Amino acid sequence: MDLKTAFYISFLFLFISCTTENRPREVVLYENYCASCHIAPKIQDLPKDIWKNNVLPAMAARMGVLTSENHPYHNLSFPEQMAIIKTGIFPSKPIIETEDWELLKNYIIDLAPDSITKINDRIKSSPLSQFNSNPISLDSAVGSLYTFLKIDTANSTILTGTRKGELTSFDLITKENKLKGYFNRAITDAMIIGDSTYVTSMGLLVPSEIPSGKIILKNNNTSASLMDSLHRPVHTLYIDLDKNGTEEIVVSEFGDLQGKLTLLEKDSYGFYIEKSILNIPGTLRVIPKDMNADGKDDLVVLAAQGDEAVYILYQKENLEFAIEKVLRFSPVYGSSWFELVDYNGDGYDDIITVNGDNADESYVSKPYHGMRIHLNDGKNNFKETFFHPLNGATRVIAKDFDQDGDLDFALLATFPDYENHPEYNFVYLENENSKNYTFKQGHLTDTKMARWFLMDSADIDGDGDEDIVLSALTYSFTPVPKELEEAWGASYTDLLILENKLH
Repeated sequence: MDLKTAFYISFLFLFISCTTENRPREVVLYENYCASCHIAPKIQDLPKDIWKNNVLPAMAARMGVLTSENHPYHNLSFPEQMAIIKTGIFPSKPIIETEDWELLKNYIIDLAPDSITKINDRIKSSPLSQFNSNPISLDSAVGSLYTFLKIDTANSTILTGTRKGELTSFDLITKENKLKGYFNRAITDAMIIGDSTYVTSMGLLVPSEIPSGKIILKNNNTSASLMDSLHRPVHTLYIDLDKNGTEEIVVSEFGDLQGKLTLLEKDSYGFYIEKSILNIPGTLRVIPKDMNADGKDDLVVLAAQGDEAVYILYQKENLEFAIEKVLRFSPVYGSSWFELVDYNGDGYDDIITVNGDNADESYVSKPYHGMRIHLNDGKNNFKETFFHPLNGATRVIAKDFDQDGDLDFALLATFPDYENHPEYNFVYLENENSKNYTFKQGHLTDTKMARWFLMDSADIDGDGDEDIVLSALTYSFTPVPKELEEAWGASYTDLLILENKLH
C-alpha cells in the first residue's frame, strides 16, 4: 500500500468515525464510499437484482474486495489483464473492512425496490406525419453495421463508416455508393477534403483498456497514421483553436476504466504532439463555442462514464484551458449526447442532454431516461427546466424543423422498451408551446425495417427545410425480441431518409 492510499484510508476512517455519532454507520458508509468520485446514485433508482448481481460486485472490485464471483480479470486475455492492472483501478488489498462492506452491501439490498417504475404509459405518441420515409440500401448484403454517419452537404453525399472499417460515400444525386477506403476497424469519425480523407478508427468497439484507436490520413492511394494508441476514440474535432493558421485535433477518447480528452497540436516539423486536457473516462462529444465572450473558442464537453458531467474548458493562452464542471448527473443515467442551442431566445446557449445508454452493469428500463433542457442564466449556470421521458435515449438534434420560430427535437433511442414500445426507437418532438414546454411526439411505425443507431440532419434535397437521416446497426447490445432481431438481420435497409414535407 502506498502512502497516498494509506492516507486516504486513514482520513476516510476518521471522517466516518466522526460523522457516525448522529447517523447510522451504513448511511455514512454509503455517502462516503459511493460518492467519493461521482454523485451517489439513489438506491431506489435500480432494482434489487441489478444491485445484487451487477452493480455491487463491480463496486466490490473497485474497493479491493475480490472473490471468484466478482474478480475483474475473469475470462479476460492476458494483454487485457495487464492493461487493467496498469490502471491501478482495482486495489490489490481491500480499502474497506469486511464488516463495513457487508453492512454497506446489505443496506443497499434491503432498501432497493424489487422493480422500478415504467414510463411508457406517460408518453402520448402518434405516427410520424411531418416526414416522408425513404429507405436506402447501400449494398446487397442483409443487416447493417454502421458506426459512423455524416451528411456532407458540400458534396451532396452521405458519409458512412462500418464496424469493419469500410468508409463509403452515398451520392444523393446519382444514388451511387462508393467505397472511399478500408481502415480495418470500426470508424467513428471521418472527413473528406479534396483528395484527403481523415478517418478516426475506434479500435476495439467492446469495452477494453487496450488503446488501439487511430487517426488516419489517406491521400489518394497513400495512408499515414497521424496518431495511434488512442483509447477508443468516438469523436474528433478539427479546429484552429489559437487562430495561428494550423488546425488542432481534439479527440474524445471514450476509453473504458480510463479515458481522456486529447489535444493534438502540430510541431514545427508537422508532427502532432499529444496533450491530455481532460483526464477522465467517457469523453463523448465536444462542441466549440466562445462561452465567455472573450473572442476565443472554448470547448463544451460531455463525459459519460462514472462521474457523468458537462464541462466547459475555457481557452487561455498557449492552448491551456481552465476547466469548469457545469452539469453533473448520476452515474446510472447513461448520458449519451448533447446539443448547445439557445432554446428560449435570450441570447445565451442552453444545453440539451439525452441519457439512456443501457448496455452496462445496470440494464433495465429506467424512468429517468430521456431528454432534458438546461437553461443558461447568462453566466453559464445551467438549470434543468424540462424533462421528456424516453427509454434508452442516445441522440438528439435540436432544430426548427417546422420553421415556426421555436426548436423542435429529433430523438433516437438505442435502448427503447423493445418489448412494449419498439416504435420509440426514433421519435420527433414538435414544439407546440416553447414557454410551457408543450411537445407533440411522433414515431415511426415500421419497427422491423432496422434498428436505428445514428442520426444526422441537413437540407439534403435543397428545398429549404431540414431533413433527417438515420443509419442502422444490426447488433444487439442488450436482449431484444426474437422477431425484431430476425427481421433486422434479414433487412436490406441501411439508411432511412426522412424527407421534411414542409416544402
